[in-house]
Amino acid sequence: MHVTDLIWVFLLFATLQPMVRQRLLDAGRARLLRDFERQRGSRVIALVHRQEVMSLLGFPLARFITIEDSEAVLRAVQLTDPDVPIDLILHTPGGLVLAAEQIANALVAHRARVTVFVPHYAMSGGTLLALASDAIVMAPHAVLGPLDPQVGEWPAVSILGAVARKEARGHEVDDETLILADVAAKAQQQVHALAERLLRRNGYDVERAQRVAGALTDGRWTHDYPITVEEAQDLGLPVTVDMPDEVFRLMQLFPQPTARRPSVEYVPLPYPARPRDRPPASR
Repeated sequence: MHVTDLIWVFLLFATLQPMVRQRLLDAGRARLLRDFERQRGSRVIALVHRQEVMSLLGFPLARFITIEDSEAVLRAVQLTDPDVPIDLILHTPGGLVLAAEQIANALVAHRARVTVFVPHYAMSGGTLLALASDAIVMAPHAVLGPLDPQVGEWPAVSILGAVARKEARGHEVDDETLILADVAAKAQQQVHALAERLLRRNGYDVERAQRVAGALTDGRWTHDYPITVEEAQDLGLPVTVDMPDEVFRLMQLFPQPTARRPSVEYVPLPYPARPRDRPPASR
């Protein structure tokens, strides 16, 4: 075989390899989802945002909840009989409020039981989807996040606080900042009302719904604050930690970009409890 032929074979392999790999991943995900559905008698929807290498050049793309996601989830809900439970596997940093609100409204309107599984994190809009469920299953060290809205690059509550402090000291506030504060006040009120409405429709009484919605939207935490299992339970959310192994297996089929050397290494096997190895006897 000529050297030129070898080069063409290599280029062909390099071009097809990512596509073949992606097809295998897609098939593995579909198979695992079907097995999980048969096990639980439910419709399983995975909303997972990871950085996957999809192109020949290997550039990873950051992902979050988009309108395309809401269209796909709404279609999945519409294809599900009202008496069939829905299991939503969530792994997301959040995303567009509009998209998250559409999905949340569809979930809370579903007649059968809705369960959200959080293997690692479901921040911001992901937490909003969790509020629309009847049960939240988190891994022991998984986290949720606050719902405080962001206006541009700033938290809405911080914009309002800055304007209030300036006005209290008699400082002039420019028109652009006042407009920003007006938008921030509306955004905070809207997200609070949405969270409270979802909780009320899921059976929370008025006082409890207002308390939980207020804690998540009033800006007491930074937007990236990790709400642990214990904190979520203290808020009154229906959180348990009975995470099925199938969820973790599914997450392994959403690989991160491959690096030359992994940043985390371990033997990928379960380790049962065992007695410590005895030191060799001295002579």
